[in-house]
Amino acid sequence: MDSVQPIIADRLRDVPRSFIREILKVTLDPEVISFAGGLPNRKFFPVEALREASDRVYRERGEAVLQYGNSEGLLDLREYIAERYAEKQGLTIDPATILITNGSQQGLDLISKTLLNEGDGLLIEEPGYLGAIQAFSIYRPRFLPVPVGDGGMDVEALEETLSSADPRLIYTVPNFQNPSGISYPKANRKAVAELVASSGAYLIEDNPYGELRFKGESAASFARYLPEQTILLGSFSKVVAPGFRLGWIAAPQALYEKLLIAKQASDLHTTHFTQAVILEYLRHNNLDDHLATICKAYGDQCRAMRQSIASHFPSTISCTDPDGGMFLWARLPEGMAALDLFEEAAKRKVVFVPGDPFYISRERVNSLRLNFSCVDEETIERGIAVLGEVMHRF
Repeated sequence: MDSVQPIIADRLRDVPRSFIREILKVTLDPEVISFAGGLPNRKFFPVEALREASDRVYRERGEAVLQYGNSEGLLDLREYIAERYAEKQGLTIDPATILITNGSQQGLDLISKTLLNEGDGLLIEEPGYLGAIQAFSIYRPRFLPVPVGDGGMDVEALEETLSSADPRLIYTVPNFQNPSGISYPKANRKAVAELVASSGAYLIEDNPYGELRFKGESAASFARYLPEQTILLGSFSKVVAPGFRLGWIAAPQALYEKLLIAKQASDLHTTHFTQAVILEYLRHNNLDDHLATICKAYGDQCRAMRQSIASHFPSTISCTDPDGGMFLWARLPEGMAALDLFEEAAKRKVVFVPGDPFYISRERVNSLRLNFSCVDEETIERGIAVLGEVMHRF
């Protein structure tokens, strides 16, 4: 008897599975050297400090944190986030406009659910974060890709798109962008902000990597230039532990109430217990000391990867030089496809992410993403050497 085929909603028919999640299955083989993941290094998870925080939460507030919580999130945690915005970025954020989410990925979903109708224009970086592309795709917007390069967002392309397509939303990762690792320079941010200010669009500033700086100087948030149009997304995933799935949205007051309604309809509230544990950890530990350790390690690993690339890759291949974050972006000569290179490298048990899933409609692109945060310097040297051999033959 033939099995009954499920009736699938239109919004999911054309949304692909996550390319990276499929690649990560390959990395379960312990012999594989993976530059594919976008994972923080588990070696730096503060396991003991989090265990102690968890014990204190159970001991002092056990019954309370096992109960339902409010949809906005713990007020003390939102106040901590607001204080850190003030201290680190000079931003005045009202805790009453911060909404705790299940990672910043849920933030993308709630923003899309609140602001996007099918066919609405969504301006997005290209290359851009594929997790955002997947999250937005469910709401079936009209994607409007604008190139991003070493100098930030292409201002001329942005101006043309804003004038011709009238996007509802603009999505950016201006600090150590995923996948390229680039950061928008100060002048570029000001130019982008000036153009966006004359539009009716909201700009999403997704900033999961912003505190992972290992060199250079930071530039101002878009919220400095566009306080009523900027939606800030943040996360504890890259700075404490991703398994807690704890992030937040800081939104203009005019938008906050609708995001809260979307959150209530989605899951009532983010897990009360994990919020309490993170808050307890932050109260009893110096986050800046923890970040200093991570940033030093990632900086060393990034330099090791760039040095290995200089030694082993063909001279025709270029790569970005990030000031922080977790990724390098390499470019093959025009006419070559990183997907073909991936297939050959995987046979030698070295994997990376070909550039294709970071683009809306381009295929067989000549770029690739390399992650340096999850591999030690010796493994980086071995893996890049193998990849270089494959490239020379390729």
